[in-house]
Amino acid sequence: MSFRSSLPALLAVPAALVLTLAGSPARAAEPLDVTLVANVTQVKPGVPFYAGLHLVHREGYHTYWKFPGIVGVPTSMDWTLPPGWKADDITWPEPKQVHMFQIRAQGYHGDMLLPVRLTPPSDLAAGTKVTLKGKTSWMCCGRDCNPGFNELTLDLPVAAADAAPETLVNTKWQERFDATLASSPKPLKGWTVLASRDEKHVTVTLTPNSEGMPKGKIKDVLFFTDDGLVNADKDQVLEPLANGALRLTLEVSQYAEQPLAKRLVGVLQSKQGWDAKGTNSVAIDVPLIVIEPVDP
Repeated sequence: MSFRSSLPALLAVPAALVLTLAGSPARAAEPLDVTLVANVTQVKPGVPFYAGLHLVHREGYHTYWKFPGIVGVPTSMDWTLPPGWKADDITWPEPKQVHMFQIRAQGYHGDMLLPVRLTPPSDLAAGTKVTLKGKTSWMCCGRDCNPGFNELTLDLPVAAADAAPETLVNTKWQERFDATLASSPKPLKGWTVLASRDEKHVTVTLTPNSEGMPKGKIKDVLFFTDDGLVNADKDQVLEPLANGALRLTLEVSQYAEQPLAKRLVGVLQSKQGWDAKGTNSVAIDVPLIVIEPVDP
């Protein structure tokens, strides 16, 4: 958890908010159950696979995306792996808009999976066992907010180097991992994106540049900020332009890191879909044209 991520949360959380610490394994009465799962039943030397945090939220509760907005703390996993192992960052699924009391934030609810790509060393000995472990932490909010942490472990046997890949698949989890990875926002294609900002607003103009794009179809757009430049709690205004283009106006956050970012980085989400496949969430990373104030 970075200080930058946690500072807005400390500034915005109401003083009367009740915090309860969940430092032991989640129980049925707690708002979040967290377990460590994998898409394999055995590890093959040198062959990457996915492990992940399986989050089950109680009704009315949520956790947070990699950047939560002006409140909240993202879920994290600090791995302790055997020598020679490599753990990538979490591959974050598409975020949702969640509410901490009346404050709009960026996160997840329901039954979620946060995948992490793990790569074992190539010199693992067949027939032995490896123990994957790490310390996970989270903030789960709803009627109250519950910061929590837990030590998670998962034991997996090591398969022979010539084991057939299909014999290693964990059928219970493979489909879930596939679906979750597919929902991770991919770069926006088929649209030209121009972004500018002044001291108070960011303006994004999206223009379809292919006949296959849904001109005039998109009626709602929600932007999720990757770095806190945009205030996730403020209204976002969408205007249709000529030839199917769109203009989205966002508010610069009072908590944005200074100096202000030179690029607009985040996720654009639309229920109507950004392409012929109906892709709902796409990633953008574009330069920001800075509009300087005019002296009177």
